[in-house]
Amino acid sequence: MCCWTRARKNARYWRLLSFVEWGGKEESKRTMASRPGFAYDFPWAKMGKMKYAIYLPMVYRGLVSPENDDNDRWHFHMSMIVLARYVMAQFFISLSRIHAITEKTRIQRKGIEFKQVDREDHWDDYILLQYIVMSMVHFCPGLGFKNFPLFEKKGMWQLLLLHVGPTEYLYYWLHRLLHHHTLYSAYHSHHHASFVTEPITGSVHPFMEHIMYTANFAIPLLGTWMCNGASMAMFYVYLMGFDLLNAIGHCNFEFVPKFFAKFPGVKYLLYTPSYHSLHHSRVHTNFCLFMPIYDYAYGTMDKTSEDLYDKAIEGKASPKTTPDVVFMAHGTELLSMFHLPFAFRSFSSRPFTTDSWLLKMLWPLTLPAVVALRFLPGVKAFVSDKHRLKNMNIETWVTPAWGFQFFIRSEFKHINAKIERAILDADERGVKVLGLGALNKNEALNGGGAFFVQKHEKNLKNTKVVHGNTLTAAAIIDKIPENVKEIFLTGATSKLGRAIALYMATKKNCRVLMCTTSEERFETIKMECPEKFRHLLFRVNNAEEKVEITEENTTDGALKKSGSFLFNRLGSFKNNNKNNKEEEKEEKNDTKMNYSSGKTCKHWVVGRHCDKKEQSLAPSKTTFHQFVVPPIPETRSDCTYTDLPAFRLPEKESKDFKTCEMTMERGCVHACHAGALIHALEGWKHHEVGAIDPEKIDVTWEACKKHGFTCL
Repeated sequence: MCCWTRARKNARYWRLLSFVEWGGKEESKRTMASRPGFAYDFPWAKMGKMKYAIYLPMVYRGLVSPENDDNDRWHFHMSMIVLARYVMAQFFISLSRIHAITEKTRIQRKGIEFKQVDREDHWDDYILLQYIVMSMVHFCPGLGFKNFPLFEKKGMWQLLLLHVGPTEYLYYWLHRLLHHHTLYSAYHSHHHASFVTEPITGSVHPFMEHIMYTANFAIPLLGTWMCNGASMAMFYVYLMGFDLLNAIGHCNFEFVPKFFAKFPGVKYLLYTPSYHSLHHSRVHTNFCLFMPIYDYAYGTMDKTSEDLYDKAIEGKASPKTTPDVVFMAHGTELLSMFHLPFAFRSFSSRPFTTDSWLLKMLWPLTLPAVVALRFLPGVKAFVSDKHRLKNMNIETWVTPAWGFQFFIRSEFKHINAKIERAILDADERGVKVLGLGALNKNEALNGGGAFFVQKHEKNLKNTKVVHGNTLTAAAIIDKIPENVKEIFLTGATSKLGRAIALYMATKKNCRVLMCTTSEERFETIKMECPEKFRHLLFRVNNAEEKVEITEENTTDGALKKSGSFLFNRLGSFKNNNKNNKEEEKEEKNDTKMNYSSGKTCKHWVVGRHCDKKEQSLAPSKTTFHQFVVPPIPETRSDCTYTDLPAFRLPEKESKDFKTCEMTMERGCVHACHAGALIHALEGWKHHEVGAIDPEKIDVTWEACKKHGFTCL
C-alpha cells in the first residue's frame, strides 16, 4: 500500500511537470502554484503600488536629509543599491526584447503571453524583502552589524569563497528539495509556470521560497562580516553580481562567447543562458544556482547542455523565420515610445495612456530619441514584436517617425523612404502581406500605399501591400443600424468617407449628407456612383446647412411615382382626360419638399475632428460612428459614441501576445491590422492600396467573420 501511494504521488508529480513543460491545461488555469502553501503571498501583496512606501524612510534619510543618516551612510548606500538593481533589471528586460539583438541566438522560439507578464508583475518583491531584512539586521541592538568602511579588499575574497562553498551547495540541495512534489505544488511550480523565461523570471517566487533563499544568500554577507572583512562595497558587489548572473541565466538568448565557454574548467564554474533554459524546459535537470559543478558531481547535469549551447550560439536552436504578415506601425505622441515592448514590460502590456505622473516625468527623454531616429544614418523600420495567429507568423515593424512628422510636408520624402525600404526588405525575405497602419498609408503621403505599388509592382514578387481600410469601412458600416435612411458624414471625401458614402447609397439605399467644402471632389465621387443612386448623395458645407429633400429624391418616392404611372396607364382605357388631371395632381403631391441637415440627422459618421461646438448641433440621442484618430471627445451625455474600428482576435488561435496595440484592449487590433491578417488568411493575390473598392467590402466582412474575428 505504501509503495502504491508513493507511485501514485510520483505519477502526479510527473504529470504536473509535463503540464508545465508543454504548457498544458493545468498551467493555463492558474497564474500561481498549483496548490499554494503557507506564507505563499508577500505581506504587502494587497497593498498594490503602496508597497513602495516602504522605501520612504530610506530615501528620506539617505537623500533628502543625509544629516540624519548613519555613520556608514547606510540609507544612502541602500538607496543607490536599490536604484541600481532596478536599472539593471530594466536594462536586461530591454536587451532581451530587442529582436535585432536576440533573434540570432535565441534559445526558446516560443514567446511569452499576458498571463506570464501578470504573474511576474511583482518581480521586485525580493528587492523590498532583502532591503527590509538587511536593515533589520543593521539596526538590531547589540549586534554590531554597522559602521562599515567603504571598501575592504580581503572581504571580497571572503565573499567569493563563502558563496562558492556554502551558498552554492545549499542552494543546489534546497532547489532539489523544492522539486519534491509537495513543495513543488505548494511553491516552486509558480516559478516554473514560466516555460519561456525573461531576465526577471529568476526572482519570481512565492514569499516562503524567498525567505529560504534570503537566508541562504545571507551567508556570504554575514560570514564576511564575522571574518572582519565587511564593507559597504561588499553589498554592492554581492547584490549586483547576484542580480547580473540571475538575469543572464533567464534572458533566453545565448551571448556567452564560445572561446570563454569552452575554456577549460569554465563549464563547471559558470552556467550559460542555454544551460539554465534546460531546467525550465525539462524541469528535472540542471538544478545549480550559478555553478554547474554540483550538477556534474551529483549526476543532474542534462546531457544535451553543451549541444544546446552550440546550437544557440550558432543560431540553430531557434532559427530565424520569415513572417507571413508584417504590420507597420509608427510612433504617435512622443510618450508612445515607452509603450514599445522593450521599454516597460508592464506598461506595454496594458492599453496606452499618458495618465501616469511617472511617465510624464520621462518626457524629456523623448527629445533625444526624436533627434536620433530622424538624423542618425542607417536608421530603418525595426521589429517591435512577434506573434502567431493560427498557422501564421506575424511581426509588427515600426516606422521610425512620430505622428507630428506625418503632417510636415518636408518630411514626406524621408518617411516614404523608410516605408519603401521596409516593403522591399519584406519582399526579399518572402513576406506574404505587409499591412500599412495608421498614417503610414496617409493619402497625402503616398496615396494609401499606391505610390509604392506603382513604383515597384514589377519588382514585388512575394509581398502584397495592404492598407486594410476595406475592413475598416466594413466595421464602420456594420455599426450603422439596418433601418437607417440617412447619415451625416464628415471626412466625406477621404478614402474611407468615399467608400462609406458609395456603399450606403448603393447597398443600403441610404441618403448621405456629405460634409465637404470641395464641390469638385464631391462631384467626382457622385459620378462614381451608379446613376440610379446618385440622388441619394448630397453635399453640405457644415452641419447647419440644409438640403432640400423631395420625394423624387428618395427611393420610396421613386417607387411611388412608378406605381402611380402604371395605375394611370391602366386607367387611361376608361377616361384619358380624367386620368391626365389626376396624374398632374399626383405629380404635384410627389414633389412636396422637406429639409434635412446634420441638425436633424441622428447618425453622424465622423471622419475628421469634431469639437464640442460642432457636436452640440447634433440632435439628442445621436450616435457618433467614428473613424477619426484620435477619437473625438465625448462631450454629449445624451448621445452614444462608438469605438474606433477594431477587432478581437480569435482567442484560442492567438499566441505570444504580451503587449497591447496602443490604446486597444488585450487581444485586440485596429481594423487595418485585422485587414492585413484577413488578406493573408484568405491568400488574396491583389494589392489593397489606393481607393477602397466598395464591391469588396461585403467579401472582406464575410472573410473576417469566417476566421473568427469579432468587431468591437
